[in-house]
Amino acid sequence: MSTLPNAEQLFQQLCQQIKPLIQENTALIGIHSGGAWLMQRLLDTLTVQPVHGTLDVSFYRDDYLQRGLHHEPKPSNIAFDVQDRHIILIDDVFYTGRTIRAAMNELFDYGRPASITLAVLINRGGQELPIAPQICVHHMQVAQNQNIQLLQHADGSFYLELEDC
Repeated sequence: MSTLPNAEQLFQQLCQQIKPLIQENTALIGIHSGGAWLMQRLLDTLTVQPVHGTLDVSFYRDDYLQRGLHHEPKPSNIAFDVQDRHIILIDDVFYTGRTIRAAMNELFDYGRPASITLAVLINRGGQELPIAPQICVHHMQVAQNQNIQLLQHADGSFYLELEDC
């Protein structure tokens, strides 16, 4: 097993890559839960606050019947007009692409964005759909029977764990 990267260092790199993309017509959207945490911490580093929101894509997944409901589903919160905005969609770990497909389906229920840029901390390999992040700080291979989890300490700092599933 390889050593997991430092999540705080990855977060700083992610911020450096996202910040130049933020313009007047940009919106940030974090996918629950890790992507929403990353987005919130990113917002704390910005001097100008772009519009932002969160998505819980549980009901939009094509494998919903297999996976069932998350332990703590959260409502999506998009309180702005998505139409013609440049969306930066933020998630923690990219795997098969199914979460991102579900997020795009839900976003289009709110309107038609001008563009969607996907930003993730880690691409763990295992892509099943023709979807890929435009911004990815770290690539690593993880066995199919394992998950990488982004977690937060009490002080809000990030760390990663590898768990068997």
